[in-house]
Amino acid sequence: MDERTGTVREPAADPAGGLDRRTELSEFLRTRRARLKPEDVGLPDFGRHRRVPGLRREELAQLAGVSVAYYTRLEQGNGRNVSAEVLDSIARALRLTDAEHAHLVHLAKPKQHKKKPAARTQQVRVALQQLLDSVDGVPAYVVGRRSDILAWNRMAAALFGDWAGLPAQERNWARLVFLDPSHRELFVDWDQKASDIVAFLRMDAGCHPDDPRLSSLVGELSVKSEEFRRLWATHDVKEKSFGVKRLRHPLVGDLTLSFETFRLIDDGEQSLITYHAEPGSPSAEALRLLASWGADATRAGSGASATPPA
Repeated sequence: MDERTGTVREPAADPAGGLDRRTELSEFLRTRRARLKPEDVGLPDFGRHRRVPGLRREELAQLAGVSVAYYTRLEQGNGRNVSAEVLDSIARALRLTDAEHAHLVHLAKPKQHKKKPAARTQQVRVALQQLLDSVDGVPAYVVGRRSDILAWNRMAAALFGDWAGLPAQERNWARLVFLDPSHRELFVDWDQKASDIVAFLRMDAGCHPDDPRLSSLVGELSVKSEEFRRLWATHDVKEKSFGVKRLRHPLVGDLTLSFETFRLIDDGEQSLITYHAEPGSPSAEALRLLASWGADATRAGSGASATPPA
């Protein structure tokens, strides 16, 4: 977002088809600086007129113990030769979370990845799919890069919809949350779900700014969804490995489910997500009903009409 005009900037792409890492670094630092006030970090505020929100560059540089010129170059996207110690100091000055700190390091000191075919598709191990299929009563799925849904079990389809009926490129949480009306209705706290998805994509972009498929996804969603465009401009990043989701299913009504995220050791870019209800709760009974209704529940989760069996 432009600090002076308040307008949302379009995502910047580099000529290779990915996101522009220098622009990403610049925007991330500026948005983190803008959210802090002098009193937040123990600096005096003399009431002088501020042209932009948040700390000034010189104030942030003072807190981080670096020169204004050095910090200015970094905020302009020039992270070459910056040391880990300086990044740690800036992270502390900006009061970054662990996820934000990691994102800053990825942007400023990107790892060199081996070139992979642009069309490479992530694959789920056969044994992992068999595990999913064997889990009864617990919705579970595997999510990969770019929030792609890679594999799922019958209960996940009953809860979230008929993903098997979608083209492979549409099996993507970001596309479903922002572009599919049935998924908007499914999540009671849709705003939180949308924010979480965008934050996940931001983390992915920090690790893989040269990914043309991610750049294409961000560009598509920015054109089709004003809400996505607004959230993307905040540059927020976070990781959530567990929590609670409230859903409103067309067949069984409201459910409150806990989710757990398990990152695969052999492929850190894939995670297994499970949902479960508190034993004996109405939500547990709702999951049991979904399991008994089978294909009818899957069709209802996709927005199609379904009549529960007698």
